[in-house]
Amino acid sequence: MSKRLRSSEVCADCSGPDPSWASVNRGTFICDECCSVHRSLGRHISQVRHLKHTPWPPTLLQMVETLYNNGANSIWEHSLLDPASLISGKRKANPQDKVHPNKAEFIRAKYQMLAFVHRLPCRDDDSVTAKDLSKQLHSSVRTGNLETCLRLLSLGAQANFFHPEKGNTPLHVASKAGQILQAELLAVYGADPGTQDASGKTPVDYARQGGHHELAERLVEIQYELTDRLAFYLCGRKPDHKNGQHFIIPQMADSSLDLSELAKAAKKKLQSLSNHLFEELAMDVYDEVDRRETDAVWLATQNHSTLVTETTVVPFLPVNPEYSSTRNQGRQKLARFNAHEFATLVIDILSDAKRRQQGSPLSSSKDNVELILKTISNQHSGESQDNDQPDYDSVASDEDTDLDATASKAHRQKSLDSDLSDGPVTVQEFMEVKNALVASEAKIQQLMKLLGKDAN
Repeated sequence: MSKRLRSSEVCADCSGPDPSWASVNRGTFICDECCSVHRSLGRHISQVRHLKHTPWPPTLLQMVETLYNNGANSIWEHSLLDPASLISGKRKANPQDKVHPNKAEFIRAKYQMLAFVHRLPCRDDDSVTAKDLSKQLHSSVRTGNLETCLRLLSLGAQANFFHPEKGNTPLHVASKAGQILQAELLAVYGADPGTQDASGKTPVDYARQGGHHELAERLVEIQYELTDRLAFYLCGRKPDHKNGQHFIIPQMADSSLDLSELAKAAKKKLQSLSNHLFEELAMDVYDEVDRRETDAVWLATQNHSTLVTETTVVPFLPVNPEYSSTRNQGRQKLARFNAHEFATLVIDILSDAKRRQQGSPLSSSKDNVELILKTISNQHSGESQDNDQPDYDSVASDEDTDLDATASKAHRQKSLDSDLSDGPVTVQEFMEVKNALVASEAKIQQLMKLLGKDAN
């Protein structure tokens, strides 16, 4: 990581010293306490990474640094900079405030409600406003002014906007201009490197034509970010995109464990999903991987003697109001999967993603994502397949909820380090991992008991 930490850096939300986390899509650095609130909001609100203990693509970190150093936080706290805010009693949190309710309420207002963001004059047609903002974004990305683009995105500009007159997207423009940090920002907000312009060219094509080789390679990585993250979670390896390898598909050590009828049925349903539903499921599993890995980093970096139980872990994926209740319930059920069950689902998704990318034929299906999750989650537990849908709270409080992100990390590092051409690892290695998982689970349970005693 770059030598970016300076004593002058403070948490964007409470001004506490030495922030150790970043909110990637907000362009801010935040402290541990404030990060605990960010994580509870969900990735659709704030995408957090630890500055030292999470792998960073260099240009992504550079993008966040640039935004932070150039005052991106003023975008989210615009109205608080007005002297009138002090008169009205509005203020930001400070380091001495309690996490709950003080810091939590402020952070939710700041990022979830966007309560302090500068508002544009009201117009009758919001879609016209969004279109105008997107056109401004389209023009702005050819420059290096990241703050302007982040401000436009915060107001509703669309990162994937297809300009009707220009015949391309902001990412095409940024790639042609060689603006790699703008490309990083657009990608964080959903820009697709595979989108074709009116002439059939992608942003990758323009980057290569312009001699921006680092940008072109990074855009390919972004294009495969979802499957790369899933593969790395399982086996600690990433594909060699430079040499045309775009997928790594690990195998379970003991393939006999995956031969049950329920497992076969789940895989068949997965393969029969429409591309849209498959993409939704893959994105949900990606979010669950992020939750488990972030929890592992969280537990490894906290002072457990002073840690309060309310900031230990995020037990399941937070609700995204843009998703249906069925999808949110399915997302939360992912937390109940143990390491083996979750690895099985991830491998099936990687395999089917490769099949779909290579253009294999798809069959039609009316099955939904929730049914697949239910089938897979039942394959080892022997539960009956009823139609009851638990409420969010009951899913989160279920006793068999899997909080062991650390065990998952050990599992990926030791048991799944092979792709299709290498063959599975041995049964002996699998048993070693299984024993390590049991020991890790016991350690986590002991830790949670100690935390409970400290809280009392």
